[in-house]
Amino acid sequence: MNDKILVSACLMGEKVRYDGQDNLLNDPRMALWRQQQRLVVMCPEIAGGLATPRAPAEQLGVRVLTVDGEDVTEAFQRGAMQTINLARQQQVVMAILKARSPSCGVGQVYDGSFSRHLKVGDGVTAAALKSAGIAVFSELELDAAATWWQRRYGESQDMTLS
Repeated sequence: MNDKILVSACLMGEKVRYDGQDNLLNDPRMALWRQQQRLVVMCPEIAGGLATPRAPAEQLGVRVLTVDGEDVTEAFQRGAMQTINLARQQQVVMAILKARSPSCGVGQVYDGSFSRHLKVGDGVTAAALKSAGIAVFSELELDAAATWWQRRYGESQDMTLS
């Protein structure tokens, strides 16, 4: 089986967040998938041409704006397209993305007020991946992602490190 799992780079410990930090996800399932060489690591915001560090951004309607009012929608869209292209090249069937991000958020994103309020919706890249038929989960849904993977590939899929 050559199917892969796309993962937000910040969850793998890469310092690509807007503030130059990471969101390292220490989980044995991630370690197993990395050991099995299933992971494809990507930061759509970096792929779209944004720097680290950068001003925080949130979705406001169909636009993505920084806290300073700069419209960075095109960079987010470029990053989403780069991610889709990589996912197709690498045979990605599932993605685990950073929750609440304007790029990677799954099901909820910040509402554009920069007040930490959430709204229903997906980030630009998460929505593009879903449209491409890829199963998308946030790191807060890792149990559901692991269950999805096990159902797809059968009960023989060992979820423990050997």
